[in-house]
Amino acid sequence: MRLKLKTSLFKGLAQGFLGVTVCAVVVWAGGCMNPTEHRQKADRTAQDILAEKHLEALGREGTVTIERPSTILRRRLLEEQDLVVSGPASLGSDRLERIDHWPDDEYLSSDMESADAFVQIPAGQTLKLTMLDALQIGARNSSQYQDQKENVFGEALSLDLERNDFRTIFQGQARSMMSINTTGDQTVIGTVQSGTLSASQRFYNGAEVGAGLAVDLANLLTGGMASSLGLAGDATVSIPLLRGSGRHIVTESLTQAERNVIYAMWDFEQFKKEFAVRVADNYLNVLQRLDAVDNSRENYRSVIASARRSRRLADAGRLKEIDVDQATQSELRARQGWISAMESYQNSLNSFKSLIGLPPDADIELDAEDLTELVAPTLALREDFLAEEQSQSLQPALPANAPIELDAPSLDDAGPWELDEVFASQLALANRLDFRKLVEQVYDAQRRVVVAADRLGAELTLGGSAAFGSSRGSVGSAASDDAQLRLDQGAYSGILTLNLPFERTSERVAYRNSLINLERAVRSVQSQEDSIKLSISNTLSTLRQARENLYIQTQAVIIAEKRVRSVTLFLEAGRAAMRDLLEAQDDLLSAQNGLTSAAVGYRVAELELQQNLGLLEVDERGLWQEALPEELIYAQK
Repeated sequence: MRLKLKTSLFKGLAQGFLGVTVCAVVVWAGGCMNPTEHRQKADRTAQDILAEKHLEALGREGTVTIERPSTILRRRLLEEQDLVVSGPASLGSDRLERIDHWPDDEYLSSDMESADAFVQIPAGQTLKLTMLDALQIGARNSSQYQDQKENVFGEALSLDLERNDFRTIFQGQARSMMSINTTGDQTVIGTVQSGTLSASQRFYNGAEVGAGLAVDLANLLTGGMASSLGLAGDATVSIPLLRGSGRHIVTESLTQAERNVIYAMWDFEQFKKEFAVRVADNYLNVLQRLDAVDNSRENYRSVIASARRSRRLADAGRLKEIDVDQATQSELRARQGWISAMESYQNSLNSFKSLIGLPPDADIELDAEDLTELVAPTLALREDFLAEEQSQSLQPALPANAPIELDAPSLDDAGPWELDEVFASQLALANRLDFRKLVEQVYDAQRRVVVAADRLGAELTLGGSAAFGSSRGSVGSAASDDAQLRLDQGAYSGILTLNLPFERTSERVAYRNSLINLERAVRSVQSQEDSIKLSISNTLSTLRQARENLYIQTQAVIIAEKRVRSVTLFLEAGRAAMRDLLEAQDDLLSAQNGLTSAAVGYRVAELELQQNLGLLEVDERGLWQEALPEELIYAQK
């Protein structure tokens, strides 16, 4: 008896193991994927969605990718310039030591070509960057830039999840069970192999349909070794007729997910414009501070020369000792200003490197030619002022009591971006993506009111089910006859469920809140509209002020240079005090710095205006394409 029991037991275990193996093979053959394949499929799906929505959102073909090579410029600088790092994470996730059971060995492979590979790091030398270099490097290395792209990608994944609710969902399961029953005088050993396959579908009108098929095989390994095949099928249907019915109600989450992808793309485009202007602003600010270092250095040398001159004149008895002390104090202040300018430049440079995603301790400098080109137009302006000054010197001076007429700022010499304020506001409201998003969100709020109102009503659902065949889910059914699928012997039922709207407190509160949120959405549009108008007005005012300041500072530099030359000659002739020369040198330094600041301010204001108008286009590399102001002016007229 024991030998027979052991034989039956081993036979049952073997058959059970065989059944589990067969089930595993069936599941694997059904399309199971490893984590790498799942990631790749998610990426492909998201990319397809983004390519689909890019044209709808921005009116041009394109997509958003979040993969970036490990060999970005940041990492290359850390490695090639031997900079301080805290550990593997400083260089990238592909440098991390894989923990136990890491699922995706191909994740973040480093074989992608770097978009900033055009930047060559000279061995043992300082890396020099132009503004165009900085824009492209920031788009690839900035953490904020990467975060924005990942937000867009995440919305695409969320949309895929919402779309999945309306796809046909297949599910399968296989199971092998062995049963040993020692109750009573006889030991009963048997196995049950079962497999199920089901499909479900949700439709846009709210109807849900499901169907399933189950196959069972029950075997007895003792007694008569009987076996029986089970075969069963079922189907269900549910159709909402009142509350929760209608395409606009059922697909609300899907509709919002579709729009969220558009919003995310608009947010990213707005961020790219703001980021590009911020990079340009900081880049020019660094060069402005570098120019201030040069001016401070030349002023320091000039003051040193003045202090030496004062010492010689004092030794010759032509200058008082107090004037020598003043010159010495001015020399100390000039040195302090020079050191302060260098520190300010270095701090701003380090901050700029962090802005574009590079290590602040990297050996980098910016191309001063960009500032030279920016200030170059002031040279022609300088020549005009000198010619005008020479012409006026030939005219007799007006008496002090002559009538004084003040020339108010005009648009006679206005730049191409000094647009009419009303026209500029119209452009901004028509082109700003962040404002367009707020306008569209009013429609979102209106839809939510409709959905909330629908939930206040009664619920009426029509349902039905069908079942036929029979299962063999236990060892005890092994002695039964094989089951057959016969539709004429099935069990069918229908049901109509009515849920009366007696208790709708939470729905009532939700409906009232939806109306409040609609009002908030409307106020957000109004507030942003006013903010845009104010921003346009302030930026145009900044443009006009920067242009006038540019003219004033150009004249101030001319006068300050002439004053330094004149006072120097008068000092040598004993007709001026040392204080006059020191003040003239300070005024020259201030005028030189003011001229550079005015040129930078005007250029940055132009870029900010284009950003505020929504007209500054930034491509996937981070490079901008400015609009043509001539076309805007023509349209304005």
